[in-house]
Amino acid sequence: MTPRRLRSSIPRLLVLAGVLALIGLGLSRATIDTGVGSFVPTGDRGYDQLQQRDERFGADPVVVVLHGSAPDGLIASSDQLPRLVALEGAIARLDDVAVVYGPGTVLNQTASTMRNLLAQISGRRDAIENTARAEARQRGLSGADAAQAVDRALTAFDRRYGALLTEAMPMGLPVVRNQRFVRSVMFDRAGEPRPEWRFLLPDAKAATILVRPRVGLDQAQTADLIERIRSTVQDARTEGLQTSDPLVSGAPAVTAAMSREATRDAPRVGVIALAAVGSVFLLVPWSRRRRDRLRPLLTAVLGTATVVAAFGLADRSLSLGAVAFLPIVLGIGSDFPLYLSQPGERRRVLVAAGAAVACFASLGISSLPFVREFGLALSAGVVVTAAWALALGRRLPAIEPARSDADRAPTPRWSPGRRAVGGLLVLALAASVAGFVALGRISVQADPQALGRGLPALADADRAERELGFSGEVSLVIRPSGPDAPHALTPASLAWARDAEERIAVEHGDRMRPLLTMAQLLRFLGPEPSSEQVDAGASLVPPYLLDAVLAGDGSAATSTFGVRLDDLRDQDALVRSLRRDLPPPPAGYDVEVVGLPVVAASGLAAVSASRWLIGLLALVMTGGLIALGLRDGRLAAQALSASILASGWVYLGLGVAGVELSPLMLAVGALIAVTSCEFTLMLDAAERERPWLHRSVLTAAGAAVVGYLCLGLSTLAVLRDFGLVLAFGVVASLAAAHLVVLLARPHLRRDRRVALVRSEMPPTERPATRVKETV
Repeated sequence: MTPRRLRSSIPRLLVLAGVLALIGLGLSRATIDTGVGSFVPTGDRGYDQLQQRDERFGADPVVVVLHGSAPDGLIASSDQLPRLVALEGAIARLDDVAVVYGPGTVLNQTASTMRNLLAQISGRRDAIENTARAEARQRGLSGADAAQAVDRALTAFDRRYGALLTEAMPMGLPVVRNQRFVRSVMFDRAGEPRPEWRFLLPDAKAATILVRPRVGLDQAQTADLIERIRSTVQDARTEGLQTSDPLVSGAPAVTAAMSREATRDAPRVGVIALAAVGSVFLLVPWSRRRRDRLRPLLTAVLGTATVVAAFGLADRSLSLGAVAFLPIVLGIGSDFPLYLSQPGERRRVLVAAGAAVACFASLGISSLPFVREFGLALSAGVVVTAAWALALGRRLPAIEPARSDADRAPTPRWSPGRRAVGGLLVLALAASVAGFVALGRISVQADPQALGRGLPALADADRAERELGFSGEVSLVIRPSGPDAPHALTPASLAWARDAEERIAVEHGDRMRPLLTMAQLLRFLGPEPSSEQVDAGASLVPPYLLDAVLAGDGSAATSTFGVRLDDLRDQDALVRSLRRDLPPPPAGYDVEVVGLPVVAASGLAAVSASRWLIGLLALVMTGGLIALGLRDGRLAAQALSASILASGWVYLGLGVAGVELSPLMLAVGALIAVTSCEFTLMLDAAERERPWLHRSVLTAAGAAVVGYLCLGLSTLAVLRDFGLVLAFGVVASLAAAHLVVLLARPHLRRDRRVALVRSEMPPTERPATRVKETV
């Protein structure tokens, strides 16, 4: 290179270096988020209510289950209980912890509150007695008459609070060191945990600590918090807390584990897919010179990195689909640079790329942010990869395709007869129709654990659910809705909460268990307390516990119940039945059923509703863009036919294999439309004048298949299944495109003969009707 040319290249090299530096910076900032919000329909009221509940009362808890190995367990041991209290305090002091609920802290707070309560009750009783005696003397009563007046004044008070004094007498001083007090609060006469504390005491020797994280944590912060909780538990064991096999689980732990695995899988699967796709490009002799064969892959890598970096620079987390995004863009994204690097057919390739962008953009109609973001990333990946291919193509020479003697044949040597055509059509259409019929019957994935099947965190969640009897929460939130109910805690709202808890116990006691409820905390107030008594009773409850059921500003009150997070259809039925069975709220109040089961049911409905619409829209956009871009209705019909056939075959395969539709499966229809369109356009061009494109199409298909199969190496089951379905979809698309082009061969020969005759006629004798020439 001459010095002048070198100097003129410096600005371009600096621009390229700057772009690559930005890409590197964006990649370093890219994150993956598997939070609940990405799997919930946009604008879902249940999710908004869940967010509001979390802001008031804390997010779903991290669950720590401890099994005491000391003879008396953790609670009934005077040596172990102080260590448990110390552990709960250490966890509460961790950054990003909103509140901690555990048996040690409950006992500590209860002891303090009970001392204050007994002192206030005793003082109040003495004041009532003294006031009654003074009034009796003023009235001139003495002896038995004065005693009766005092008894009448104390009767109502003793009826309400006498039981508390009576029960407090034999338990002794309410302190954590007093085992009689501890046992009377936490255990019944048989030595088993009291029902109201079952969620903190799975059995007499075990303890559960519920750690509610600070609202607004991202997945990385949640994962870090969970690791710090585990470390704190281990430190407590080192310092003498006798527990065996402690368990740290809960919904935040599961989502953090999925995010961690997805973050680990993305580069690992991406590198393996890169090596696999590169091997196909390198080993298949699609170009004359071997050194040219990796150029399309290099372009796809640049396009993929650019899109991921853009998310990082925009400070937007990628969803779970990012792991699938890498092999897909490497597979599909490398196809268009492959075709663009060869001579001719640029317009056809760009039209196919535009159809791919439109198909992926059709995912944007989904109400699930997870699916929309996946479609946006794929669309951007195709656009950016094609742009890189065009930019590099201006600086690099065209790749000379490998040619063989068969490529020089001017026309196809074989075409099927009419009987063969009829048979192929009947079989292909029958299979496709059966597939679309099967699509309506394929069940939607209703097990939330199926997304991460095989993860150790899910095994821990199953174990926690078996031991505790619950793995999720449903809250009944009651809030004032008008000027007649200025506060969430009143006699009317408390009466409603008690009625609701009783109905739940009767109708759903086998599936819901009370955790922290207003009725439990204020049961000592009796059946019909007045407003003054409710206020006084609330002031006696430890703020530590009261804050779990009553917002600080009185804008909402909640009663929380534990449920099992299993089949989403069952959860949806439970939520519907619960809403139907709840008593009507008091005048001036609204009641909401809030929790993960509620929003999960919304996601299930969104997946079910989108199974047809996205695929059909992708098919329509494919045909329309080809017809407009190439001005060839028949070619558009061929591409559309191939897409319909391949889609039907894949749906039939899903139905036969019993595969359920996950949220990620909504993208299958668009991906099949993309590959079917691409293969049909390129095979048609190969049949016309560029036979070497046959080898290029096979190379592209092989690269896509091996790239998608690399998803089978993911630790997440949802990605493994998705990769297998995509690989099958590529094979089906290739077969459908070959079939459509094969059936179109007689028309192609006729067009060629007409074009040849027309070209040999003198201009004055050519027919006035315009005959379409081949490309």
